[in-house]
Amino acid sequence: MAMTDMTVIGRSMTARLFSTVTTIITVAIAVALMLVLISMEGSGRRAFERGSGNMDLLVSRDSDPMVAVLNGVFYANAPQAPIAWPEYEMIAGHPLVGFAVPIQLGDSYRGRPILATTPEFFTEFQPVAGEPWKFTSGGPFKEWTGGEHQVVVGAAAAREMGLGVDDMLGAITHGLSQESAHVHDEFAFRVVGVLGTSGSAHDRALFIHVNSSFLMHAHDRRMAQDSRIVTTYDDITEADRLITGVYVKTATRPGSSAAAALPMLQSQLRARLNATVDNPSFQIDKLFRIVGNIDQIFLGMAAVVLVSSAIGIMLALYNSMEQRRRQIAVLRVLGCSRGRIFGLVVTESAIIGLVGAVVGVALSLAAMTVVSNIMRARLGLVVEPTLSPETTMVTILAAIALAAIAGGIPALMAYRTSVVRNLRPLG
Repeated sequence: MAMTDMTVIGRSMTARLFSTVTTIITVAIAVALMLVLISMEGSGRRAFERGSGNMDLLVSRDSDPMVAVLNGVFYANAPQAPIAWPEYEMIAGHPLVGFAVPIQLGDSYRGRPILATTPEFFTEFQPVAGEPWKFTSGGPFKEWTGGEHQVVVGAAAAREMGLGVDDMLGAITHGLSQESAHVHDEFAFRVVGVLGTSGSAHDRALFIHVNSSFLMHAHDRRMAQDSRIVTTYDDITEADRLITGVYVKTATRPGSSAAAALPMLQSQLRARLNATVDNPSFQIDKLFRIVGNIDQIFLGMAAVVLVSSAIGIMLALYNSMEQRRRQIAVLRVLGCSRGRIFGLVVTESAIIGLVGAVVGVALSLAAMTVVSNIMRARLGLVVEPTLSPETTMVTILAAIALAAIAGGIPALMAYRTSVVRNLRPLG
């Protein structure tokens, strides 16, 4: 009898194939949207937590802490206001500071950001806390006081631009836009190392010694006076030693936490520097609280689409009832009870919900792969979205339940179908 029921349901669905497929697609889109939003929220947060790594504070002259983190960690833009080198030395010499790594942003190579820093960026700073930098080839640049300029290339930048150890870079552009008119074509850089994948925005950057950057900008300053001049390391002045940020780690004793010293260090640096000093993790949490509110709106929209698809199922079945009354009357004559007729219609509706939900799960996996690849390519962030079995099952069951409920009204119509009236001769 079960096979007979499924045969009846199958023929009913194929008889109005366009309506069935359209309704299934509507359910699938709603389920996929809901699963993508739920999955990407958690995986997106984990991706953004990569990059700030083991630093406790980011020092910047950006006016807003959120902007400072987006610029200094995720390479959104180049900070406009500089930090003087003596200010950096004061930070590095503070008794509560474990390490202080200077960074300077503002140059690029073929559209990829260049971060000027010191060798401590690779030895002290960890892009993911507990996971030091790894090199797939070569190693970090050495302390630069003249001679050959060296560059270390992030994993994504090396892969996309085909760079390897001993390759020479072309002209470095001043500014993060390739359309910038000013290029530093007086200096050549050789690749000395290629970093392994960290899953952070640093993967799409290139790294040079901060002294190399100082030299390039000192040369720009001197060129304004004499276009034929040659600039060396000895020509760098204090006015040229400007950076845009500092990665700071609080000093701690073995086995102790940085939590106690962090507020004191933060307040002291703010007072002495008149700068933005904040914890990147706090700003990332703040960002996701804002994004979380938007996610709730999108989840609500996905729920509305899911309910709308259930209404679509109800309308599709309701509109088909007039054409199916004779079929239902025949089934009644052949021995089908009213309850069984009711169950056939509700089951058909639930099957549409089930098929739509399964297709939606497949769509969500494809969509998450596309979004993950886009974020990796454009932001250098490794987003690893996963569908938890619990969330997936709850969403599928919700889609089936809504579809079954939606089939209630058409099923009631079928239940009340008159056998005598609908078996009269046609015409």
